[in-house]
Amino acid sequence: MKIDAEALLFDNDGTLLSSMESVIRCWTRWAAEYGISAEEFAAVELHGRPAAEIAADLLPADVVPGAVARIEQLEVEDVTAPGGVVLLPGTAALLASLPADRWAVVTSATRRLAEARLAEAGIRPKAMIAADDITRGKPDPEPYLLAARRLGVDPARCVVFEDAPAGLRAGRAAGMKTVALATTHDASELVADVVVSDLSAVSAQATHGGVEIVVAD
Repeated sequence: MKIDAEALLFDNDGTLLSSMESVIRCWTRWAAEYGISAEEFAAVELHGRPAAEIAADLLPADVVPGAVARIEQLEVEDVTAPGGVVLLPGTAALLASLPADRWAVVTSATRRLAEARLAEAGIRPKAMIAADDITRGKPDPEPYLLAARRLGVDPARCVVFEDAPAGLRAGRAAGMKTVALATTHDASELVADVVVSDLSAVSAQATHGGVEIVVAD
């Protein structure tokens, strides 16, 4: 499958890299510190959601700001631990093939945490939208629409790469084409223009008008 686009917008965790081992390690410690039972913690979806939303599901409102600061501290400190950040297949080759002004990272993590993880993986995007930049997170289209504006590209000419259903819904709501990666969810749970195993199934080449993307479907 070929897609002509002007910009590629990438989710971070589960798309470009994996920090799942770190996430589980840090959030488990965080939950214990705040007296959250294993049953309560197991019922909450962690992946692809801002920390503030997760904390608000589990704690009283007056405790949430301090709890969010605490989990950010734990996760930033854990970036360099074994398994803290693992580059996913295809990421390095695909990003190396793209002009720096033709792609951006759109993440539900805070900017501080996202930059720490990306730097550990050797990725330095020219543009990034983080939780700090928005008022409504995925599945709202705001993060992806803001990324398109930052790059100066029509949303209809953007392609979103995501591993989570909420992120894919955000991309579709923004009027963008979507490519789903079955890295954290079963392919049957993912609704997109095309579903692949990971970014090793994607290649791209800069053209005079933008980027030609080839996806093995």
